[in-house]
Amino acid sequence: MSKRVLITGGAGFLGSHLCDRMIEAGNEVICLDNYFTGRRRNVSHLLDHPNFELVRHDVVEPIRLEVDRIYNLACPASPVHYQYDSISTMKTSVMGALNMLGLARRTKARVLQASTSEVYGDPLVHPQREDYWGHVNPIGIRSCYDEGKRCAETLFMDYHRQHGVEVRLMRIFNTYGPRMNAEDGRVVSNFIVQALRGEAITIYGDGSQTRSFCYCDDNIEGMIRLMEGEHLGPINIGNPNEFTMLELAEEVIDLTGSASKIEHLPLPQDDPKQRQPDISLAKEALDWEPKMQLREGLKKTISYFEEDLRRA
Repeated sequence: MSKRVLITGGAGFLGSHLCDRMIEAGNEVICLDNYFTGRRRNVSHLLDHPNFELVRHDVVEPIRLEVDRIYNLACPASPVHYQYDSISTMKTSVMGALNMLGLARRTKARVLQASTSEVYGDPLVHPQREDYWGHVNPIGIRSCYDEGKRCAETLFMDYHRQHGVEVRLMRIFNTYGPRMNAEDGRVVSNFIVQALRGEAITIYGDGSQTRSFCYCDDNIEGMIRLMEGEHLGPINIGNPNEFTMLELAEEVIDLTGSASKIEHLPLPQDDPKQRQPDISLAKEALDWEPKMQLREGLKKTISYFEEDLRRA
């Protein structure tokens, strides 16, 4: 049955892909975005669709709508953007969560929080399971994002316990794919853009730190299964295949045919040394695991950036 779906941050990287899936499924979609990191062109192909509505709005401010499902994706997700205005980042996570939970409570909608692997901080447990409480610096340069997302998870569970709101908590690990912002500072987009421009590929530290990269389509599939399933979460959604930054850089250089050299820069404060999801719960509760392998996903992402840079 068709639903009325609100997607905050809907013009962003992941949000726009979720808009596509919701429209394809026959739902009515309200895409909410303040365009701090989202881009209108990410959803331009949907603007004439009769079931799609684009609203410019900041989730820090309340909004009154009638909806059945709320996907709360609104928040800058890359260090460059969330550290640019750290107070605004914290407000987006906390006030945005409060406003969406209030809306869900009034309309009896189910609401999903797009949380993050950053709630685990620089983990002392590897790989990370959902029952690990994390190792987070509450006063560091990344804290506006890490602690903002942790606070949002607290609010979601308290609204569920105290007011009976139907909530879902999704912890997103590194995700990549078409519609990433070329200037957002995330490692995959950084490496690809630098390689395509023939610039030095910048690696922070010695490059031995690891990340696990999940293609956007796999991420969205996990998100929808969590929303429509019975498990509240939190549930890790990510790809458990782990790669060092050096391995990623070499893969990008190979796939782009770039002559770029690798340049090492100092490691930023509180940058996690390891990040790998344990997805046992996602497999069991959602029958979900990622399908796209890194090399194939990188090919699709590189094709997008080749076109994106030509338009720029």
